Amino acid sequence: MSSHTIQFRVRYPEVDQMGVVHHSHYFVYFEMARVEHLRSIGYSYADFEKQGILFAVVKLACTYKAPARYDDLIEVETTVTRVRAATIEHKYRVTKDGGKTLLAEAESTIACIDKNGELQQIPDFLLKEIGS
Repeated sequence: MSSHTIQFRVRYPEVDQMGVVHHSHYFVYFEMARVEHLRSIGYSYADFEKQGILFAVVKLACTYKAPARYDDLIEVETTVTRVRAATIEHKYRVTKDGGKTLLAEAESTIACIDKNGELQQIPDFLLKEIGS
């Protein structure tokens, strides 16, 4: 299955009073990683939306291992772990120090839906790309 890694620095508004990234920001990081994973294989989420192909998060679970702090350079690795006709499952690893320090692990399931929120099949061209 395909995978992709993004890298960025923790921004000041993402940390709490203890100087630690607030747990809610990880969910934004996972979204960033999924969008960039699609871009890395040649697809734009915005283009999918124009075609009426939407992806909704239906499950997301995260386990925190160590804190990320302001100005840390972190990496989020996204791996497609399972593809079905209408859903895609991902795993995430959030690390710093060049992958030496594990910050969090997560799993998500996204469902392909139309503009009315009805489940639809993932287009064949995308299934071939992400399922390999």
